[in-house]
Amino acid sequence: MSTVRLQSVSKYYGDTSAVDDFTLDVADGELVTLLGPSGCGKTTTLRMIAGLTLPSTGKVFFDDEEVTYQQARARNVGFVFQTPALFPHLSVADNVAFGLSVKGVAKALIMPRVDELLELVDLAGYGQRLPAQLSGGQQQRVALARVLATNPRVLLFDEPLSALDKNLRDRLKLSILDLQRRTRKTAIYVTHDQSEAFAISDRIVVMNGGRAEQIGSQTDIYLNPKTKFVAEFIGANNALAGTVSGVEGSGGDARTIVSGAGFSLRCETKIDVAIGQAVRAYLRPEDLVIFDADDEGRYDNVLEGVIDRVIFEGSTVQVWVDVGGRELRADVSGGQRVTLTKQRGRVRLGINQVTLIPAH
Repeated sequence: MSTVRLQSVSKYYGDTSAVDDFTLDVADGELVTLLGPSGCGKTTTLRMIAGLTLPSTGKVFFDDEEVTYQQARARNVGFVFQTPALFPHLSVADNVAFGLSVKGVAKALIMPRVDELLELVDLAGYGQRLPAQLSGGQQQRVALARVLATNPRVLLFDEPLSALDKNLRDRLKLSILDLQRRTRKTAIYVTHDQSEAFAISDRIVVMNGGRAEQIGSQTDIYLNPKTKFVAEFIGANNALAGTVSGVEGSGGDARTIVSGAGFSLRCETKIDVAIGQAVRAYLRPEDLVIFDADDEGRYDNVLEGVIDRVIFEGSTVQVWVDVGGRELRADVSGGQRVTLTKQRGRVRLGINQVTLIPAH
């Protein structure tokens, strides 16, 4: 196992910056996810770690060894791609054994290792099948077994589930997490899917424009976004532009008052703000509660609006409410979601959780 350290790494293609001054430390046995939209630099970063792309500037370390200019095959990393890329003419067992054969491992040792790995990925008994006889998820598990066969120092995953359907992705992402925990391999995982990142990561790096916008745990990223990009990329936040008009109380009980066109919100004070400062108030849909008049005292903030539309999604409904010309989304679960599918007219929204971010 190894630690991985990227020190001020950048990658330029002519005048275009794919990765810009990127620094990251990954601990031994940690699973870190690079999360962001297409074109944000996450795959380029992964390829620089693997040795498939040379950085323009900066350094890459495995443990205390600098590997910036070391060839990919000398780094002993396991790389799982978007598609399994199995050899179609070879059996499952021979696909897994391929890397061991190339490394010159004795034949007597190869098959026991192959059997051990197929059992590890829940494919015991599938060794004689061809890849075409497997489902997409099974093929990806064969690819995982093939990568693990050579005992890599670091596991790298480049959107390995993107070609699979949702139900299969949900199952396989947990299989990947289980494998990583059991093998205790240091792993770096690339995805644009927030649910994948939240499900498997020890830490998440939210990337934008080749830079790390924020690094933290799932709850850090979700509950305390530090920038406008993170707040709007993570989850389906409602955003209200306003100005700090006052501060009530002090210490842990302090509340920042944010005012805007047709609204005033009392928010927990988690950032340094000044009177008159422009801010954006983010309201997560699951924190907007549609309530009756008797419950008004439970909420720091109450907004009134008119239901525009209701979208039934099974376990939840999206309720879109026009509040002073702005459409806010509330996600409602439980028994109330059924009655809301038929409700129209004016409603009241109760809100306790508000995230503030400077407008700049």
